[in-house]
Amino acid sequence: MPVISTKDLTKEYQSKTFSKEKILALSNFSFEVQSGEIFGILGPNGAGKTTLIKILLGITFRTKGDVKVFEKDITDDSYKLKVGYLPENHRFPSYLTGEQALVFYGMLSGMSKKDVKKKADEYLQIVDMEKWRNTKIKKYSKGMLQRLGLAQALLNDPELIFLDEPTDGVDPIGRKQIRDLLMHLKGTGKTIFLNSHLLSEVELICDRVAILNKGSLVTSGTVDELTSVSDTFRFTVSETNDELMQSLLSAFKATIKNSREFTIKAVSGEELNKLIDFLRQKNVMILGVEKEKNTLESMFINLIGSQN
Repeated sequence: MPVISTKDLTKEYQSKTFSKEKILALSNFSFEVQSGEIFGILGPNGAGKTTLIKILLGITFRTKGDVKVFEKDITDDSYKLKVGYLPENHRFPSYLTGEQALVFYGMLSGMSKKDVKKKADEYLQIVDMEKWRNTKIKKYSKGMLQRLGLAQALLNDPELIFLDEPTDGVDPIGRKQIRDLLMHLKGTGKTIFLNSHLLSEVELICDRVAILNKGSLVTSGTVDELTSVSDTFRFTVSETNDELMQSLLSAFKATIKNSREFTIKAVSGEELNKLIDFLRQKNVMILGVEKEKNTLESMFINLIGSQN
């Protein structure tokens, strides 16, 4: 079941007061986010990511198109009771302690003081901020603020969580802890909508991603689908020798990585099987065959670079 769906979503901004010129932030944008998945939204600055999130949260309004959350049009505000949100560059009152901030924002959302205190205890432990609960926020580092913001986004036990740059300013150990938390939340059936510039983080945890550029959807799919290099296969074998390497180079146009790894381009299963048969005839043990993969970051740079 799609938790989020848009069809032909368009958003225009007026460039200046009293001007007829329009800025197109989103153009006929259609996509879906399925229940229980971690979905990543990627794009360069100005691609329309923040505008999309603001529309989905009801902070700004669409120009035209269909937008549904939990299969209801976003004009029905009831969906917001099931949503948690961590904005980018969020701010908490610096004179509050971490615990006081969670109680304050929890009660603003309509939770009782008893419930919010219980949840604050739970999530301060989960984000490893329990020992800082009585410390003034003005003494927090950027990473500590991110952890506290994540706890705030989870207070109402939301089914759908919007996270805008959740690991910004967090050290590598903290990023690992946040990744583990997001995977745990996914395991409990929650849906996570993630915007991050750290593509290596997105690659590790997202089930699917969508790439925006200049307000339009460029491509979407699973991380494996987007990072696979077409028709290129990597072989891992037990061992090779000079004679075998020469055969691989001349007969199969292989690219030798080292004495145990090489890649070939095979446009058909027949070509791939021909190489496998050759290796078996030479009594070479095949330890692994997999499609060559690119990093998500390299794919993103090449894709966006080709459009600009």
